[in-house]
Amino acid sequence: MVNLTELPAAVDDVLDGFFQATAPILEAIYPTVGEGGDALRDFVMTGGKRVRPLFVFAGRQCAAAGPPLANGDKITLIETPDELRETLRVCAAIELIQACALVHDDILDRSDTRRQNPTVHRRFEAVHADRGWASDSGHYGDSAAILIGDMALAWADDLFHGAMPTPDAVADPPHRPIPFAASAVWSRMRTEVLAGQFLDITNEVSGDESLTAAERVMAYKTAAYTVARPLELGATLGGASPELCAELHGIGIDLGIAFQLRDDLLGVFGDPAETGKPSGDDLIAGKRTALLAVALDAASDADARLLRSSVGRPISDAELAAARDVLIRSGAVAEIERQIADRRDVGLARIDALDCPAAARADLTSMAHRVTSRNK
Repeated sequence: MVNLTELPAAVDDVLDGFFQATAPILEAIYPTVGEGGDALRDFVMTGGKRVRPLFVFAGRQCAAAGPPLANGDKITLIETPDELRETLRVCAAIELIQACALVHDDILDRSDTRRQNPTVHRRFEAVHADRGWASDSGHYGDSAAILIGDMALAWADDLFHGAMPTPDAVADPPHRPIPFAASAVWSRMRTEVLAGQFLDITNEVSGDESLTAAERVMAYKTAAYTVARPLELGATLGGASPELCAELHGIGIDLGIAFQLRDDLLGVFGDPAETGKPSGDDLIAGKRTALLAVALDAASDADARLLRSSVGRPISDAELAAARDVLIRSGAVAEIERQIADRRDVGLARIDALDCPAAARADLTSMAHRVTSRNK
């Protein structure tokens, strides 16, 4: 059995086993196809906070019917090895959806780096250029990365349903069917994150500066997918009541929006050494964040013009500093920090009131602080 601290390593073990199983299948198709699988494996296994698996696991813990079992310094609320394998498999599957989302997001944002490494489309662009292949390197990089992201999404479903790849396409060991309630949450989550991403890019090009539009993106692209649905997914795996699942979903929305608001601040003020992305990346990409919406609503006309001129284009260090000054001077940074604290505190109060094992509440409380106070 594992506890919340040990979970990321356990999920990595599942992912590593999955990539080892898929490697010969892709290699047998053609060596360059195998290189595509290598790129996805490197992307998934290098960095990543494993936030979504942690919330799946925390939700599964909340579904435990009785008190936790003590096992030395470990606490387990998942009672059988089969239950643990199933939970870890679902935790790994959600990381593959995250890989799909990030690989595609980096193309949409024209990002060069992720986790201090070249993004997947830039990696394939470099391969094309280094080998002197025909046509345009940039187009090849984007095309290859789109397909790699699609592969991650397909493999996520395979893992979720226990269809572990083997050369003879036989799952070993056999897995029990995923409960219908968990499958329904999984399906809804995939739809929401893709719809949220579509809304995000539409807001960018339409210039929608409203707080309502920014909040919709936060709710569906991030909050539901990062915290609310993973919590609900874990709880449904354990057969939790509809009432508990609904309450966990509500807690997840509060914490997920706080998570995204923190991300908005890091997207402009974050240290590249910590975030793995250039500072000011959200401004350059033209992200219509809640931070930007609040600032534009509160700023003077001159400051609003300066801020608008800094969105959606490459900017110098001096221009970034000036934009940051506007965000601070307008009171937007302080307002976003207030909203983060409010969402966190509401979430913490709801966690305290949960009818679930004390150890599960403690883990959720720890996670709430972790996702709202992070620096990367």
